[in-house]
Amino acid sequence: MNKKILILSVFVVASCGLAYELIAGALSSYLLGDSILQFSTIIGCYLFAMGVGAHFSKYVSDEDVLMRFVDIELAVGMVGGVSAACLFLTFSWMAAPFRTLLYVLVFVLGSLVGMEVPLVMRALNARQTAFNELVSRVLTFDYLGALAVSLLFPLVLAPQLGLVRTGFLFGMLNVAVALWTIHVFRNELKNVIGRFLRASAVMLVLMSGFAMSDRMVNWGEHGLFGDEIVYATTTPYQRLVITRWKDDLRLYINGNLQFSSRDEYRYHEALVHPAMEALPWAKSVLIMGGGDGLALREVLRYPNIKNVTLVDLDPAMTTAFTRRPELAALNHHSFSDPRVKVINTDAAIWLQDQQDMFDAAIIDFPDPSSFALGKLYSVPFYSFVKKHLAVNGLIVVQSTSPFFAPRAFWTIDATLSEAGFQTYPYHLYVPSFGEWGFVLASPQLKYQVPNQFRLPMRFLNAETAREMFIFPPDMPRLPMAPNRLNTQSLVHEFEQDWRGVIR
Repeated sequence: MNKKILILSVFVVASCGLAYELIAGALSSYLLGDSILQFSTIIGCYLFAMGVGAHFSKYVSDEDVLMRFVDIELAVGMVGGVSAACLFLTFSWMAAPFRTLLYVLVFVLGSLVGMEVPLVMRALNARQTAFNELVSRVLTFDYLGALAVSLLFPLVLAPQLGLVRTGFLFGMLNVAVALWTIHVFRNELKNVIGRFLRASAVMLVLMSGFAMSDRMVNWGEHGLFGDEIVYATTTPYQRLVITRWKDDLRLYINGNLQFSSRDEYRYHEALVHPAMEALPWAKSVLIMGGGDGLALREVLRYPNIKNVTLVDLDPAMTTAFTRRPELAALNHHSFSDPRVKVINTDAAIWLQDQQDMFDAAIIDFPDPSSFALGKLYSVPFYSFVKKHLAVNGLIVVQSTSPFFAPRAFWTIDATLSEAGFQTYPYHLYVPSFGEWGFVLASPQLKYQVPNQFRLPMRFLNAETAREMFIFPPDMPRLPMAPNRLNTQSLVHEFEQDWRGVIR
């Protein structure tokens, strides 16, 4: 019976160990971007620390194996349980030490986790378990635990509980293993009452943290964003936060501002109307990204448009901007228009399976801050778009800032050219963002800037439209290589550009 308890504990501690690694990687990706870099460095640091922990486990004497195992479970439970909360609050209120704290926590956790399995194996060996059976059982349950949490984390835990609450949950599981070990092996342990009281105290702290997770997240996000948070949710894809200050609603995705309701009209008029005004015959429009419905709002103003297909990965995004009154009011309830079809899936995959043709395509993805987003700015992706675009059709791509991120901006222009488009880059000033850029492109049409607009605008007219297509000397065209899937140079250029701005 005691052997089975130890074997089952391996399943739990393996699950917890991987969970802390995933939480650290996901949280740092949310907050710092570049998910491949974050996960790669965290996994490397964690595995190295596990090796350190496994090495130092040999210094635990045989008679103290179970006691040290209990102590380590309490330490892992406490440190791992509070890790996500500590990291999030540190980033929200004092961002400078975030990276230091991140890797200190990863190393400490990895070292402690690295000691767990060797101690369990020694405890089983002391109970005269055959070596081949010992290794087989321990590693089997170790890998099964890792498989279980690797499936549950992205599908259930992160989207339903959030990263902070998930951290506390796995911390409690580690402490539960410690409590059960104390109970089962009470006759073999020293100071059983003292260890039981310590374990109970740690469990109480973690349970309190679990119960107060939402308050901690709200407090942290208040420090991060400053304004009242009216809506926040964690989805399998991203963290969505909407804030309000007086009449200003702002959308943040993974901490990055997407729009301010005070000046978003500038951005969306510039995104949509230079292309749509040049296509008075257009009937069918494809919008990729733009799950807030604001670009959709502008497209639907044209009476000649018969159908619009909007493809956005995250259903939580389109649902919020359909059902929440203050958000639906921003897009003029565009998602309720019978001409609109919403598809929640990966745009790159969706394009490969489609035969439909479109007269115009509006591409409004978030900035290429990760490789998952970078693929949507690549030569193959734009080549797929071209196959679904009318010969005389137009596409327009939000292309980050030609002033703050010039290398990224001109990489997007070069990528569209490589995919067979004639490109027409342009820019404007949006108070919330600063100088911002777009690239308009066509497979064949010779584009001319409209000298008038059929619809009334708050920002655009013939004069402002002409000025958008003129780049001043401090925003010159740069000779950049196109963004290809196997190198994803755009993500590196984007990160390098913005790192220089922050410094």
